[in-house]
Amino acid sequence: MHILITGAAGMIGRKLTARLVEAGALNGRPIDTLTLIDVEAPQKPEKFTGDVVTAAADIGDAATAPAAIAGRPDVIFHLAAIVSGEAELDFEKGTRVNLDGSRALLEAVRTAGNRYRPRLVFTSSIAVFGAPFPDAIGDEFFHTPLTSYGAQKAIVELLLADYTRRGFVDGVGIRLPTINVRPGRPNKAASGFFSSIIREPLAGQEAVLPVDDSVMHWHASPRTAVGFLVHAAGLSSEQLGSRINLTMPGVCCTVAAQIAALRRLAGDKVAARIRRAPDPLVERIVAGWPRRFDPRRALALGFRAEDSFEDIIRVHIEDELGGNIVL
Repeated sequence: MHILITGAAGMIGRKLTARLVEAGALNGRPIDTLTLIDVEAPQKPEKFTGDVVTAAADIGDAATAPAAIAGRPDVIFHLAAIVSGEAELDFEKGTRVNLDGSRALLEAVRTAGNRYRPRLVFTSSIAVFGAPFPDAIGDEFFHTPLTSYGAQKAIVELLLADYTRRGFVDGVGIRLPTINVRPGRPNKAASGFFSSIIREPLAGQEAVLPVDDSVMHWHASPRTAVGFLVHAAGLSSEQLGSRINLTMPGVCCTVAAQIAALRRLAGDKVAARIRRAPDPLVERIVAGWPRRFDPRRALALGFRAEDSFEDIIRVHIEDELGGNIVL
């Protein structure tokens, strides 16, 4: 099996690559070729014995998508994107990558010929939904994005569904919760503070909280996000039906509940490393995001997330900190 990952140098891309290499197979088929692309060339996985192609390429460039699928990958994980905060500040960049790059990838598959129809797993976002919200957003709730990032993801969902309906690609879109706790350096996502108020205090550093403690949101760990991707790749067209874009399960909680979970696991001294500093731009963006979901279709299809925010913190401590906390 040949697998292509766009955005492979990103956090989820790296973890997905590692999961696939460790498993050595996907959907019961051995993985013999990996194509990994990002704006900076991804590292080749050390333990993979098959063929690996890595490339520094921008999915927003016209030549990238046709070159990426030249080897006719069986499964494409399309992760490449400009994150929410950056897409809001730089409309042209967000549109070029999130929308134009995704359409170019779909077009490259459509025009490849010889009945080429790979499974394409697209990482969408709960940002496709906008206020006013019901108490819990069900599978029938309509798209009313209130950010450019959300609009770009929503448009690609529609394109993916139509290209799949026409038989050009075998698509599935998964609307990821906010991924928490993200390891490494903060990115430009407006949601980055959800991770930083856990990650930095656990590492002995101060974190800045730009919103009120009452802000409620939907979360899943990086480990779970990778599990979503792998599971989505194995679903049949018959299981998915015509509605191929799915809201993923997650943990709903307020910022106050996040901090309380951190305090229970790591103590008052660690939780005290969070400093309040309101940011009007972040507050405006977050105010338009959904908070709670009722993802019945995804649950029925076997997708699973953590049971509590404490579980999410435990995953971070296990996977990124070696079980150690700086007290």
